[in-house]
Amino acid sequence: MTILSSKYKIATLPGDGIGREVIPIAMKVIESAIEKVGGPNVQFHSFECGGEHYLKHNREWSEETEDFVKNEADAILLGAIGAIGPDGKPVRLPDGNLAGYNVVIGLRMELDLFANVRPVKLFEGVPTPLANKTSEDIDMIIVRENTEGLYAPIRGAIERGGEQELAVDVRMITRKGAERVCRYAFEISKQRHGAPIDATKRVTCVDKSNLLAGCRLFRKVFKEIAVDYPQVQQDFAYVDAWTQWCIREPEHYDVVVAPNEFGDIITDLGGAIQGGMGMAPAGNIGDKKAVFEPVHGSAPKHYGKHDTNPVASILAGAMLFKWIADAKSDRHALQVARAIENAVESVLKEGHIRTYDLCRGKWEKISPASTEKMGDAVIEALGK
Repeated sequence: MTILSSKYKIATLPGDGIGREVIPIAMKVIESAIEKVGGPNVQFHSFECGGEHYLKHNREWSEETEDFVKNEADAILLGAIGAIGPDGKPVRLPDGNLAGYNVVIGLRMELDLFANVRPVKLFEGVPTPLANKTSEDIDMIIVRENTEGLYAPIRGAIERGGEQELAVDVRMITRKGAERVCRYAFEISKQRHGAPIDATKRVTCVDKSNLLAGCRLFRKVFKEIAVDYPQVQQDFAYVDAWTQWCIREPEHYDVVVAPNEFGDIITDLGGAIQGGMGMAPAGNIGDKKAVFEPVHGSAPKHYGKHDTNPVASILAGAMLFKWIADAKSDRHALQVARAIENAVESVLKEGHIRTYDLCRGKWEKISPASTEKMGDAVIEALGK
């Protein structure tokens, strides 16, 4: 098929550690899917950034990279951030943050990427630690507020006599922040097939409103937004209770929405039940821009071994093109997203080729495949 002239600009930022291994694999899969579909029209622009770049240049990324990513790119595919220095310790900025902080958190704030979207889907052929649960039971999306809460940069410390005596972190919940992320969650539920257990379109508000004032505001706004979506069921859970309900009955959940810090915690639980962080993609989404990434981090101890699971990065690429399809009404982009998802699903279901993290349970006797071989298997499945 003929690929048309360029239309979208996609910035790829492999970052540090295993990000440098999995993002190139994801790019090969994406390019194969575009060729198969015959579009959309895309230009890819790859740049270095993160802790390793900071060690070399005393900057987390170049001015050119920063300008392109923030002002020209339609969407961003980000690898992982976090490097180890010559002293064996994590590379940090003078303010104590990890080198790369201004790439990850800076983009969220400057591009106003208010919704962190985490699909928690168990594919057939992937082991889960939950006994008696299958791919038919685990298929939810967790939407986390992404710009405020406890992670808002309102914090400080007091030192006296060279010893730190006090540290303060301020949790900020605003009506605006709660309104837009809750509405986003309801909109997602409208597009889905409902929870696995009963096909009910359902949004669950996860908070700690029995104790925290910010959560009481968050839940109040959630209820107000829910009035506009009578076809979607309201559901509520305190965050501590939700963790055990999710383990016992994950099939109850369709879409989950939570304030920033609670959403951060429960999505890691989601990653575990869907087969591990190597299976977990994420999107950081705003009104005009979006960043997509695997959530497994840079994992320096695995860098260079070429044993990392690239599926999270590949699925992050699929999420990117699904977002383009929705934002730009581009059918080719939607076809690319579906082709990638179907190819991944096919490889995992067959089960013959899988990285070490998936060689568990009834697949424990399979010899682990390399990162590159796993990517090649997905590309081969695209051809089918």
